[in-house]
Amino acid sequence: MKRFADLTEQEILALAITNEEEDSRIYRGFAEGLREKFSASAKVFDEMAEEEVRHRTMLFDLYRSKFGEYLPLIRRQDVKGFIQKKPLWLARPLGLDEVRNYAEAMEFEAARFYRTAARAARDASIRQLLDELAEIEDEHENLAHSLGEQILTTSARATEDETSRRMFVLQYVQPGLAGLMDGSVSTLAPLFAAAFATHSTWQTFLVGLAASVGAGISMAFAEALSDDGSLTGRGAPVLRGAVCGAMTAIGGLGHTLPFLIPDFNVALIVAGCVVAVELGVISYIRHRFMDTPLLAAAFQVVVGGVLVFIAGIIIGNS
Repeated sequence: MKRFADLTEQEILALAITNEEEDSRIYRGFAEGLREKFSASAKVFDEMAEEEVRHRTMLFDLYRSKFGEYLPLIRRQDVKGFIQKKPLWLARPLGLDEVRNYAEAMEFEAARFYRTAARAARDASIRQLLDELAEIEDEHENLAHSLGEQILTTSARATEDETSRRMFVLQYVQPGLAGLMDGSVSTLAPLFAAAFATHSTWQTFLVGLAASVGAGISMAFAEALSDDGSLTGRGAPVLRGAVCGAMTAIGGLGHTLPFLIPDFNVALIVAGCVVAVELGVISYIRHRFMDTPLLAAAFQVVVGGVLVFIAGIIIGNS
């Protein structure tokens, strides 16, 4: 890699041209990734990509007038200390807020880089060129705001935000809630059956640990294999499976960990309190994200939990 301070004026201008071209293609990628569900935001990024093309043309005209037709290939990764970008535009599906923040950071960081380099430059012509590039990036940032105001009206933004919320529920909340419910409820029976059968906190802990980890692995595979997300829009199956499996294990471990307490009665009371908290959290999540009335959600969850809990006690005392 070459240090930015060692670049010639020709190389700096070539780097700026490459940067503008790459940014244009990034914005195109954002537009294509958002077009199906967020058409207004996709149009914003189409316009920003066109503006990057115009700026690239302007810079290349300046380069041609000073250095001729040959344009050396200099990219971000060839220059030490230059802005490196993670390939967010290749991800599918794209998150609306993440893309907006990423684009704003792109323009801000590029302007800051050029301005910082200009202050460090000794050659007057290079300093002037870097200042001009910083002003161009500032214009890009202002353009993003102005285009957003023109295209993303209040109603359009509200519609896209609601779509984003639904996608969040489908991709994260639903598999996470399913896992939390399964881990919190299904492990109650084996855990408390072992507790009342052995009256040993350590043995009960081992049973609960095995049940929680086993249920987590099972739910992770079940969720990942149930839907590839291509038609339902529920996102990557691996991610959903990981969320579901992790929440399943957490749900079971919540009321398993109290049995690390040596005193059996104390551990039993603490575990019962944890179960009550878990059922309350599940009820709230169902009310908050699934539009289920709070009392109805609490009734459904508590009844199921109590039945499994009673089953565990009966089996453990038999």
